[in-house]
Amino acid sequence: MQLKKHDAILIHPSDNVAVAIKDLTKGQTVNVLGDSFHAEIVLTSDVAFGHKFAITAIREKADIVKYGEIIGRASKDIGVGEHAHDHNIAGIRGKRSTAAMEES
Repeated sequence: MQLKKHDAILIHPSDNVAVAIKDLTKGQTVNVLGDSFHAEIVLTSDVAFGHKFAITAIREKADIVKYGEIIGRASKDIGVGEHAHDHNIAGIRGKRSTAAMEES
């Protein structure tokens, strides 16, 4: 069986975002491949090479998973095919509360 040319990769089976392997455009149907995973997703926004987009709907405050690890939290709802980046993801690693910083 010959697979279709892919446009993005799913790095880990538990990820909810895929990574573009070339510049992709809004409205484009992209092929996403991963281990035992294949999906065609229509993009709702432009996605630059190396950037992420949602492969499932991600609710506000839900974890963003890439590499099988939580890399951030959705700061608003992110729809399938939507660019997932600083404008809709809040980082959670290395952040300390203001109270903890004042105690230092």
